[in-house]
Amino acid sequence: MIKTVIFDMDGTLIDTEKHYRHFWKKAFEFYGLTLTDEQALSLRSLGSPYSAPYLRSIFGDDLDVEKVRAKRRELMEAHLEKVGIELKPGALEILKYLKEQGIPTAVATATEPVRAKKYLTELGLYDYFDDVVSATTVSRGKPAPDVYTYTCKQLDKKPQDCIAVEDSPNGVMSAYRAGCKVVYIPDQKDETDELRPYLYAKADWLFDLKRILS
Repeated sequence: MIKTVIFDMDGTLIDTEKHYRHFWKKAFEFYGLTLTDEQALSLRSLGSPYSAPYLRSIFGDDLDVEKVRAKRRELMEAHLEKVGIELKPGALEILKYLKEQGIPTAVATATEPVRAKKYLTELGLYDYFDDVVSATTVSRGKPAPDVYTYTCKQLDKKPQDCIAVEDSPNGVMSAYRAGCKVVYIPDQKDETDELRPYLYAKADWLFDLKRILS
């Protein structure tokens, strides 16, 4: 019996992964380096303990990852202040449905707490959730299971009774390793073939969760 739905945020509830993809490349370009599109895609939901070694394996051990990350944040935040943040299709509708059904919901995101709350509040989603958990509050980010394990504990739910909704391989593996049932809604790139063994279901859009939960 599914007792809780836990959502990833970027790329699942809000349409921000396309901006991360773009501005990681722009940040490296600022420092005279080239990050390929495929490498930028690999950074989706990848926790800092993993992203830093990954980027240094590409650019060398002397790469100042935090400096590049800070530039990416600066460029992306300036852009989002101009264009705003968009919801993924069906986000508000599925949250309203889950609330009507009395199904608890939470967010388990790689984004730091202040920014996660800011984005969700601006879009009118924050009050729908019983908890919003950032991977920065646990020792290891995605694809390690820590953020999902911690979120389940906070909600006093067993992972096997929770559906995790994810859009990227790193997020899928995090939720799967925690023991959650993973629903995959691809964003940016569809990696269903390689992820199939770890999936409970695949959905085309968020409101398709209603069918999966029925």
